[in-house]
Amino acid sequence: MSEVPREESSGVDPASTNSSEAGACEGCEAAKSGGRRGFLFAAGTTLLTVGGGLAAIPIVGVAIGPAEAGDPNRWISLGKATDFKVGETVLIKFTNPWDSPTDGDTNENVCYVRCIDHQTFQVFAVTCAHLGCPVEWFAQSRLFMCPCHGGVYYEDGARASGPPPRGLYEYVWRVEDGSFEILGGRLPGLQEST
Repeated sequence: MSEVPREESSGVDPASTNSSEAGACEGCEAAKSGGRRGFLFAAGTTLLTVGGGLAAIPIVGVAIGPAEAGDPNRWISLGKATDFKVGETVLIKFTNPWDSPTDGDTNENVCYVRCIDHQTFQVFAVTCAHLGCPVEWFAQSRLFMCPCHGGVYYEDGARASGPPPRGLYEYVWRVEDGSFEILGGRLPGLQEST
């Protein structure tokens, strides 16, 4: 008779080895072996990845957008230079050059145009230099007045009285081939030096 070779005992119980390996990563084993738990694990991981990617799109857009936008300043025509009457100051409405179809009425802006002669103008932003309230032009007194805190400006935009620290903000303008244009895009504001 032949002898059957004997297995040498390592002192480790095979049943305990299998149970400790299985307990090390239950989710991992289930994912590898397929089945319902593996499917749910893979589906959950996929959904989290897709959701994270979708959430990152607006963040990346906000970070990259200003770099791609370029200079928003553009020349905006306000009409012919001869359309303005010498010695008058009028309120003119224009569309911001950075508008989008969803802006609606918010892309409309206004400015005051003072015609000294048909080659010399002053164009004022309607915002008070104090806290940014809209100023009004009073032709009878030839003054700009702010209804919020009583700021008053002369017709040339210089500060007359009240809390404003400086005169009205002015747009850069030009007359090009008879067309009166202002440099729009960056609105004059409180960040400008005095």
